[in-house]
Amino acid sequence: MRVLQIIPAISPVYGGPSQMVRGLSQALATAGAEVTILTTTANGDSGQPPLTVPLNQPVAVDNYTVHYFRCIPRGRYKFSPGLLTWLWRHGPTYDIAHIHALFSPVSTAAATVARRQGLPYVLRPLGTLDPADLAKKSQLKRLYGDWLERPNIAGAAALHFTSPLEAERAQRFGTRCSDVVIPVGVTPLPALAMAERNSILAALGIPQDHPIVLYLSRLDPQKGLDLLLPALDQLAAEGLPFHFVLAGSNSQDPVYADDIVHRLAASSLGDRTTCTGFVTGPTKAALLQSAALFVLPSYYENFGIAVAEAMIAALPVVISQRVDLWPAVAAAEAGWTCGLTQLDLVDTLRQALKNPTLRHIRGQNAQAYAVCHYNWTAIAQRTLTVYHQLLAANSLMPPEELH
Repeated sequence: MRVLQIIPAISPVYGGPSQMVRGLSQALATAGAEVTILTTTANGDSGQPPLTVPLNQPVAVDNYTVHYFRCIPRGRYKFSPGLLTWLWRHGPTYDIAHIHALFSPVSTAAATVARRQGLPYVLRPLGTLDPADLAKKSQLKRLYGDWLERPNIAGAAALHFTSPLEAERAQRFGTRCSDVVIPVGVTPLPALAMAERNSILAALGIPQDHPIVLYLSRLDPQKGLDLLLPALDQLAAEGLPFHFVLAGSNSQDPVYADDIVHRLAASSLGDRTTCTGFVTGPTKAALLQSAALFVLPSYYENFGIAVAEAMIAALPVVISQRVDLWPAVAAAEAGWTCGLTQLDLVDTLRQALKNPTLRHIRGQNAQAYAVCHYNWTAIAQRTLTVYHQLLAANSLMPPEELH
């Protein structure tokens, strides 16, 4: 099967969505599909230089291929005539397209091209159909959705959601479309020797004599930092020992990210906080493998790949009940879930920090659940099965190709 994965940007600075598309493409290719990613050179939305990559030509990555196209303008709303021209010329030679993100000119136009060509496509909203997300710039999104996304949703072979809760809340602009729920996979980071972990922590100035509370996600108002920082401040005032690590950035709003860092430095948490910025590789592994607790009290989160990464690293999690993984975390006893209030978050963090034995047990539960449910091999097989079913439903694949 020849599969197109289309996403506005794939730079690591965009976090989970980029990571997911790379992981899915590699897993699909390992399972036997021929996978091509179409994307742009975008590398941040606040004046950062674009990715330095070959343009308008296939770039081999592991066992799949990436085509990069120039992004215009350089900013939050990405468009690429080159990508769309390539799709118009070569799209019909593929069996199916998997388009990631709505309300992005690249994705919207790509779905329109696929629809007009008769190329079956799956749309993954990335949380953009959540009422909380639609409430931001609501008038503009209503117009955009009614005029541009409504026909694309109606013409899609399916909408791909990563959790049942995301599918349940999604607004579809009055259209009907099949839903598929397939979670995001995660790949365990290599285990580091204790000496290497300690060396990385020492270089970051992170003390190792107190439990580490790790926030590892984009610095964004959506993530509930307005609840987390006062909650930690209260726990510090109670004399509870911990060290807070804030690991993340925001390529779309660096001003907000900088403000959070400066506020922390000037607060009573300053002497027990380390702000690392965006991390990857061994530094990310060292933080996940050394922390006592992962925390993410988001106002809404359609999946939460950072949560799954923490879980597969045997790290118990504290998440709000608006992170769509919370029912799984609660059922697996993989951590703690809480409401979206500072009081509830304080109580939950206090309970977790005071009970190292329970943290260990729930960390082991978290890892067992993640290995079973967020395994890329199984997710790729499930995705290929869905592709085949969608094509068969549209009589677009001979029966012998379905096996």
